[in-house]
Amino acid sequence: MIAVTFALPNESRDFVRLLARGNHEVVILHTGVGQKITRERIEPFLAQHRVDSLISSGFAGGTAPLLGVGDLLLAENFSDPVMLENARELLIAHVGKLATAESVIETEEARDKFASEQGALAVDMETAVIAQACAARKLPMLSLRVISDTAAAPFPAPASVLFSLARQKTEPLALAKHLARHPSAVVRLSRFARQISSARNSLTNALTVLVRELR
Repeated sequence: MIAVTFALPNESRDFVRLLARGNHEVVILHTGVGQKITRERIEPFLAQHRVDSLISSGFAGGTAPLLGVGDLLLAENFSDPVMLENARELLIAHVGKLATAESVIETEEARDKFASEQGALAVDMETAVIAQACAARKLPMLSLRVISDTAAAPFPAPASVLFSLARQKTEPLALAKHLARHPSAVVRLSRFARQISSARNSLTNALTVLVRELR
């Protein structure tokens, strides 16, 4: 059985819909956003489910100019070498380092600084914790992320407005207030929704291939 992790259902919903039509032996975990909640959820999940391998997937912010929205990144620093090599043969994807941050990196300057310090092509907030849990169990893991935002295609509003880490959800009232104060953000939000849809579609297609060929 293969385990596939996502931070949020918004990342997994198309893949889950496809799984419902097939007989793939796949179990899914939504870790939540951030290292703390991921640690709280991944340990009980792995203790409960007997899986042969794990694919850590989801969205990531691009930190390198060569990555655009919808591009796939196989993180060589978090992936089992055999699974990584197999995935490289199956997917059209960039291969490089993924860094896991403790908090959302919003500004272009902060993202560039973090990427330079880490030598990373992209950044997320969960993979390092998942990799640690898999390593402790000697469970083969593949890290696959799709780029959802970049310096050229940034968040349409402050991250705290788009998503509350404390409550692990978008607060509609906070978002509505922001849009009322910044009407131009409505256009940016619509554009961002299309970015997310494109990224999710790319990730879904890649995962469909992987779970079919790697099981």
